[in-house]
Amino acid sequence: MFVRVILPLLLIGLLVYALVDVAGADEDELGGLPKWLWVILIIFLPLAGSVAWILVRTSSRRRYAGGRTTGHRPAGPAAPSAPGPSRPAEGPVAPDDDPEFLWLLEQARRKREREAKQRGGTQDDTSDDVSDRPDDATPPDDGTTR
Repeated sequence: MFVRVILPLLLIGLLVYALVDVAGADEDELGGLPKWLWVILIIFLPLAGSVAWILVRTSSRRRYAGGRTTGHRPAGPAAPSAPGPSRPAEGPVAPDDDPEFLWLLEQARRKREREAKQRGGTQDDTSDDVSDRPDDATPPDDGTTR
């Protein structure tokens, strides 16, 4: 039963996986062969073609991603192979690294504080508290407004 049922099902699954993977691959992940040739190899030589495709795809991912297999590639040729994941050098990675995001959070906090003061009836118009600045004011470093 194993040879007659399960083995052909595994082969068909491998074939389908490889075909879908080829269809979604970028040009630089094809190992120098065009997509149509990979499809023909996988269809006519299901086991050898699928295994060859998986090996080529894995090696090209590692070559372009510096050891990672997430599909993100640097803009240049090949990333240097360094231990651990590498991060792109383009802008902030997390929201808390983004100065604009942090500024917006600070403005929202000030707005909530003002609204809480107004609801409580303890608003003091004469105070020069930082929270009394309008929401669209920039930090006091240059004195301009947005």
